[in-house]
Amino acid sequence: MPFRSPLSFLLALLAAFFISTAGHAAIPAAPDRAEGEGPFQRLIIRGGTLIEGAGAPPIGPVDIIIEGNRITRIESVGYPGLPIDPDNRPAARDGDRELDAAGMYILPGFVDMHGHIGGAAQGVNAEYVFKLWMGHGITTVRDPSCGNGLDWCLEHRQRSQDNAITAPRIEAYPYFGQGEDGPVSTPRQARAWVKKIKRQGAQGVKFFGAAPQVMAAALDEARQQGLRTTMHHAQLAVTRVNVLDSARMGLTSMEHWYGLPEALFTDRVIQDYPADYNYNNEQHRFGEAGRLWAQAAEPGSDKWNEVRDELIALDFTLDPTLTIYEASRDLMRERRAEWHDEYTHPRLWKFFQPSRAAHGSYWFDWTTTDEIAWRNNFIKWMTFINDYKNHGGRVTVGSDSGFIYKVYGFGYIRELELLQEAGFHPLEVIRSATLLGAEALGLDDEIGSVEVGKLADLVIVGENPLANLKVLYGTGHFRLDDNNQVVRTGGVRYTIKDGIIFDAPALLKDVRDIVSAASASE
Repeated sequence: MPFRSPLSFLLALLAAFFISTAGHAAIPAAPDRAEGEGPFQRLIIRGGTLIEGAGAPPIGPVDIIIEGNRITRIESVGYPGLPIDPDNRPAARDGDRELDAAGMYILPGFVDMHGHIGGAAQGVNAEYVFKLWMGHGITTVRDPSCGNGLDWCLEHRQRSQDNAITAPRIEAYPYFGQGEDGPVSTPRQARAWVKKIKRQGAQGVKFFGAAPQVMAAALDEARQQGLRTTMHHAQLAVTRVNVLDSARMGLTSMEHWYGLPEALFTDRVIQDYPADYNYNNEQHRFGEAGRLWAQAAEPGSDKWNEVRDELIALDFTLDPTLTIYEASRDLMRERRAEWHDEYTHPRLWKFFQPSRAAHGSYWFDWTTTDEIAWRNNFIKWMTFINDYKNHGGRVTVGSDSGFIYKVYGFGYIRELELLQEAGFHPLEVIRSATLLGAEALGLDDEIGSVEVGKLADLVIVGENPLANLKVLYGTGHFRLDDNNQVVRTGGVRYTIKDGIIFDAPALLKDVRDIVSAASASE
């Protein structure tokens, strides 16, 4: 297929660059499920404190009854600090499975809105990725790009739905034009491609950019086909379609933040690039990105408020993935994160190292000045996210792990912490991680909150995550005990998906074993 414009050629290169350097060649299929108990005819979770995900404060103790894979009853059974009267709680029947959650906290399963499933260049397989996610309570992921191939992604989506593998639910969002011999560069081609991936079974589309008439056609067709959409507004196309432009065309969500500052420009239309900038130079790309929010309108200004309010009126979703840029503001912190030793696969660690030919490995000469620029970038970016939330906008949680020193699962929990840093109350953080993610995927009738009639996707934690989100990390949280000794506490205890109970610490032990074996063979 011939290239019909310089833009289509450049965006084709961008997609190829992202997929190849990200290591998203197809990887081996995940093994058949060997973990998890259930589902059960009837499962009763006893005596936990419920954080239901829609924003209500905790309540407990409660008993939750699950029949098969559905929640059928939630019953308050007592008061904190008092023994539970057995006559005031649902009675067990012969054959019931009872799970003691006394002293624990029960939340909806987490939704990762930006979850790439490993890749050949990273050197990690699906089992490693899936178990890290499930070990951190992540029961649903949106795969934006389907980098292992749409067929691979859809096969694993179905196997996950059938609970044939230990994996979260998967929402498949192939990148625009995936599977074609050349770029999709006309409105007619765009509509045909969208119809094709709908027939194949995709749930949505991920864009990097396109000519305005092509974007408009693709987004209109996606709406007609019932597909949701997301976009990384790449600098190669953002001057023609920024976030406000694409949202007006029907885009339902954005990834990262590219395209948002550009929609907030008041004294320019093009980012202030230095004369020697080259997009294929990753340090140029990320270094100048760290100076972009400084060029946007100020918080509370007319332009700021106008853009915010119009995006909210369009029911537009922000999926910021703050975590994936955190090394930009503090590289040493991310390189030395405590989970790297036991949980970062040696090949993944190699992939993280500085390289001119690997996406996100842009540490050619990262300076104090670069880090300060990114810290300031974060302040203004977080201000917009919090303001958006406070005015009724939807903000979700995505990690984009597998790049830039971010490890699957761990990066997701860090994203929760960063939303709290942005100004979210912990209950608002949990709502973004659960119900709002489900809403953005169009799955809120089935998942996202702990309610009667919904699927039994739950996270059970031994300590209160509202008091300290760090207790959700697989490495837990450390503190001093009464004997002045350092102790480790926390971590997800059980991840329940479709009524199947997974022992989260056991899943994480499997990951440590995978890493240990790989390290020994390197």
